[in-house]
Amino acid sequence: MAGQLVEVDGGIMEGGGQILRVSTALSCLLGLPLRVQKIRAGRSTPGLRPQHLSGLEMIRDLCDGQLEGAEIGSTEIMFTPEKIKGGIHTADTKTAGSVCLLMQVSMPCVLFAASASELRLKGGTNAEMAPQIDYTTMVFKPIVEKFGFKFNCDIKMRGYYPKGGGEVIVRMSPVKQLNPINLTDRGSVTKIYGRAFVAGVLPFKVAKDMAAAAVRCIRKEIRDLYVNIQPVQEPKDQAFGNGNGIIIIAETSTGCLFAGSSLGKRGVNADKVGIEAAEMLLANLRHGGAVDEYLQDQLIIFMALACGVSRIKTGPVTLHTQTAIHFAEQLAKAKFSVKKSEDEEDASKDTYIIECQGIGMTNPYL
Repeated sequence: MAGQLVEVDGGIMEGGGQILRVSTALSCLLGLPLRVQKIRAGRSTPGLRPQHLSGLEMIRDLCDGQLEGAEIGSTEIMFTPEKIKGGIHTADTKTAGSVCLLMQVSMPCVLFAASASELRLKGGTNAEMAPQIDYTTMVFKPIVEKFGFKFNCDIKMRGYYPKGGGEVIVRMSPVKQLNPINLTDRGSVTKIYGRAFVAGVLPFKVAKDMAAAAVRCIRKEIRDLYVNIQPVQEPKDQAFGNGNGIIIIAETSTGCLFAGSSLGKRGVNADKVGIEAAEMLLANLRHGGAVDEYLQDQLIIFMALACGVSRIKTGPVTLHTQTAIHFAEQLAKAKFSVKKSEDEEDASKDTYIIECQGIGMTNPYL
């Protein structure tokens, strides 16, 4: 079943862990042996970090593959995939490495497994430089399920930087094929809601302050909508360590979802965290796209695998998205086009249509 060896340069474009995630997932799905060189070459700590390593090991275990050169700091790996199997799989970053990024690499693979899967992912649930778990459940999940599958995400324990210690269990059944999606009609914003949380030793007042500051910031621009941001004190038995953060979601009349989020850091006051999330949400609403900047790149691999033409309308195309498209074209041979939107109302905005002719991947086991 093994195809021709694919060589990937891990130092181009986004030049980070994302290249590894996209290329190993596609390698696993398509049965292509893979060599990735110059992994994270331009980063301050080059090579594999714990979260990248645990993602690779998980993909290897998902398909009983072979993995060479996989150790912390390594800048070259060789991966030879075999058959994708269901069942229970565990990945533990042993750090605050993001469980959401582990989910990104494993989810497309287990959709095409022989049987149902349970992924036990351990690490950070609300970590910097990655989607927060709340984003994954509140935005990514409802949108990605439009491709024609369902998954269940059970947050057992939240974990924060720098300790991690979180655990999420994802359950999903395989599909025969993925449907294409069309997310081009943005509609109008109908509601704005969210959660501002504190965990550990942080006072509840911090959650209330983040929420209040965010609401004030949104009100300046959107006056006629009720903004419902719940302050939450995470229960001790459901959160490991200390942390605070906020996620705010805008929902539209056509079911589009946009988010802004921010995490607290030592010495940063609560208002600032709330305002940062609100400003991110507002920026995502200004560009006229139907997905926010974080969903863009996460949808590319599913569009590439789907059967038929998918279209999404976005704001400025991010480097992460360009990178995902590049590797989906190189490995899966899907065809993408990115064009400026020609709709009248987008004329003054930086709005694009990403279109993909998917490869119509079918599950060989179903």
